Amino acid sequence: MRDVAELAGVSTQTVSRVVNQHPYVNDDTRRRVLMAMRELDYHPNPAARALVTRRSGTLGVIGYDSALFGPISMLYAIEDAARTAGYVVSVASVRHLDRRSVLDAIDWLRQQSVDGIIAIAPKPALAGALAEAPSGLACVTVGGGSTDAVPSARIDNAEGARLATRHLLDLGHATVHHVAGPDDWPEATERIRGWREALQAAGRPVPAVVPGDWSARSGFAQGGRLSADPGVTAVFCASDQQALGVLRALHEAGRRVPEDVSVVGFDGTLDSAQFLPPLTTVRQDFTELGRASLELLLAQLDRVEGSPVPRRELSPPELVIRASTAPAPGTPDVAGTPRLAGRARPA
Repeated sequence: MRDVAELAGVSTQTVSRVVNQHPYVNDDTRRRVLMAMRELDYHPNPAARALVTRRSGTLGVIGYDSALFGPISMLYAIEDAARTAGYVVSVASVRHLDRRSVLDAIDWLRQQSVDGIIAIAPKPALAGALAEAPSGLACVTVGGGSTDAVPSARIDNAEGARLATRHLLDLGHATVHHVAGPDDWPEATERIRGWREALQAAGRPVPAVVPGDWSARSGFAQGGRLSADPGVTAVFCASDQQALGVLRALHEAGRRVPEDVSVVGFDGTLDSAQFLPPLTTVRQDFTELGRASLELLLAQLDRVEGSPVPRRELSPPELVIRASTAPAPGTPDVAGTPRLAGRARPA
């Protein structure tokens, strides 16, 4: 560090601040220090730092072995936030969301001397198992499967569903049908709750929940049933992939989107803007969720003994309006001309 300081023309304290990503360092000074570090091939010694700070500089992440957009996006967001904060990440993936698998993952991460653990917890069993972690091990859950025993960072799924449902009601639709996610996922039940609350608050009929499993396949199957009902003019799907299946089913049934039926998804996947038509969706800010989960974990690590532990942080969702939603058939459009079901909009 002294060599780097001499080459960069700064103090060793300034080098330390750059290494530890301290925010109050002049940009030009930071650049000179980083150039000197590269020229001298200088890297901080994790073992030496651990002796001084009594921390390993490694965080554990328990991930769910799944190709689903939500868990994968949360894993990337947590890794990015941890690297930005100067931490190395050790990931333990579990194939089954049961107590034994999670406890085994915790034991494996403890062998890596992690400072704390963030668990992507889509189901309550994972969060519950995390509550059994040894006392003194800082833990945070991220996702829907939270528990009061462990701090959690989550998307406000119910509010996201309310945003989607109110948007469709504001467009003049008499009610909104909901293609739900799996009933053993908290995110799915929270989205059902938000959808139902929005309909009840508006005094509108609450149709039966249409079951699903997050996939485009289930969306296509249920979309085929919904398309056969001429009274269905608005569909809110619990995931963008389900919405993709619904869009195809409606197209094959000759129901146009959005002229005959409006469709809203949930997730804000990158390719949702490329659907035909581009999909209105509730976007989850996974970058913010990763930052929030890391801040909760670091707050535990830095907590003064006896002070309260922060328990929960809800990240607000965002409604992204695109071309898959429009005024209900028979209601005036922006020009005041009624829209007719089954016919093209008047120019």
